[in-house]
Formats: sequence, C-alpha cells, structure tokens
Amino acid sequence: SHLEEKTQWEHPKSGKRKRVAGDLPYGWEQETDENGQVYFVDHINKRTTYLDPRLAFTVEDNPVKPTTRQKYDGNSTAMEILQGRDLSGKVVIITGANSGIGFETAKSLALHGACVILACRSLARGNDAVQRILGEWHKAKVEAMTLDLASLQSVQQFAEAFKSKNLSLHILICNAAVFGAPWSLTEDGLESTFQVNHLGHFYLVQLLEDVLRQSSPARVVVVSSESHRFTEIKDSSGKLDFSLLSPPKKEYWAMLAYNRSKLCNLLFSNELNRRLSPHGVTSNSVHPGNMIYSSIHRNWWVYTLLFTLARPFTKSM
Repeated sequence: SHLEEKTQWEHPKSGKRKRVAGDLPYGWEQETDENGQVYFVDHINKRTTYLDPRLAFTVEDNPVKPTTRQKYDGNSTAMEILQGRDLSGKVVIITGANSGIGFETAKSLALHGACVILACRSLARGNDAVQRILGEWHKAKVEAMTLDLASLQSVQQFAEAFKSKNLSLHILICNAAVFGAPWSLTEDGLESTFQVNHLGHFYLVQLLEDVLRQSSPARVVVVSSESHRFTEIKDSSGKLDFSLLSPPKKEYWAMLAYNRSKLCNLLFSNELNRRLSPHGVTSNSVHPGNMIYSSIHRNWWVYTLLFTLARPFTKSM
C-alpha cells in the first residue's frame, strides 16, 4: 500500500492472504546492525538490504497443495525444486560430480546446506568444480575425493578414505558414466563401459552399505536412462547370458554396451531397494532426460553432431 507505506497482506477483493515462508534463499544471511535493526546480506551479489528477500516468494495461507505433476515439469530446475529446503547436516556423495549433471546436482545440494563430496576420477578437475561452487557461496561445504570406477582398487580406497572421516552418509548418487566409448578393458579385465557405469557403482554401494544403514533414513539414487529399454541380457533361447555384459572386442557395440549398463543400473536399484528399504535406506533409479547436452558424447564426433542438432529441442544442463 503506497498510501500507508506498508505491506498489505490481504487482497482487497478476494480476501486471500499471503505470508513469508521458508528459509532465506541460498547465499543470504540475516544480520542485526548496531541499532538492533535486522538487515539481510546477499553474499553472492555482494549487497545488503533491509527488505526480507523472501517477500519475492510469499505463499498463500492454506493454499491447495498442488500435485507433483502440476508443480514440476520439464523446465523445472534443481534450484526451483530445492527452494526452501534446508539440507544442513546432510552428507552427500556424488560420483562424476566435476561436470554435467553431477556438477549441477552437487552445486544445488551444496547451496542448500548439504555437505557434498565430489567423487571424481581426476582430483584436479574435482577441485576446480569445488572452487566454482565456493565462488557462488563461500560457506558451501564441498570437498573433492579421488574415485576411479574403472579400478575396483580405487573404489575400495575411496570407501576406506570416506569411512576414515567418521561421517554419516544420507545420500549416495551414482551418477558417473561413459557413453559411446571404444572397446577397452579395465585393469580388472572387464569391458570399461560395463565396469564404469554399473559394476564400480555396485561395488561402491556394497562397501558403503553399513554407513548408509547407520545413517538412516538414507537413500541411493542411481542415474540410469530410458535407453535401458532397448536391450536384453538374454541369449537367443531366452536365458540370462552374463557374457553379454563384458563382451570381447569383436562382439562389442558401444551403444548396446551403454544400454545394457543402464539396464543393470535399473535392476540393481530395484533389488537394492527391496533389500534395504526395511532398514531405512531407499533406492531409486532415474532417467535425467533425453540427450541433455553434457560432455557424455565426447567419445565420437557422430554423437557430438547428433547431440548438437538435438540441443534446441532438449533439456539444458
């Protein structure tokens, strides 16, 4: 109300009322000046104001709760979905968190108060990602640790290093993946797409299962893909053929290898949830969206061309 120079919370015609709700947006803090007056500091844009920034996010008193389908859609961002949530005290591990979906996930969770560990193959790139997050909010609790899923020894060393910190583990996000990679064997003698996308994560969850149980309620999120629908792990007679998971070079096709690894992700997540949900640990597999323009297509120029052409019609990072 400009006449009375005060905020009017009740609509003059409809009678609907608004109120300030939720926590301050990420990067904001409430302070008190020498006169005892409350003011607000925006650490990201380096400014102060006596206006509560939550005025931009007022909500109706006793609103009709929208369904999830109404509230979020293909254009929703992680920051919008986490708006108003306080994840302080939560510990999160995200594999492959230095770029792509993993980085956006790590940043969003860290900016809402979670302690986030970026589990990356390259510690240098992981530390670069940490600095980018700290550049947005200097109080973010983020740390990079080395994890190479193409080495089961590295997975074991990561798990031991994490346990030595004596932290809880509330969220484990199995995100790292390779796509369209040429045939190669890991140091463990397995086809690399299968080991990086599935077996390394499978082993990681087994090693951290006790910490997840002790931290319940906890959750595992496995980033799978709709492409799991376009493959089988059965032979011509319909029996399971495990040799298809780590095939020799002459029987290898990169796209099929990726699809099979994503099918393994899905089956693993379902069985993990069946076994651990009675102990307070849930597991879900997710499809992040078709052909999101990340660096996953870097292994072959044809995939890069396809992703570039599809970019205007698909979800952005």
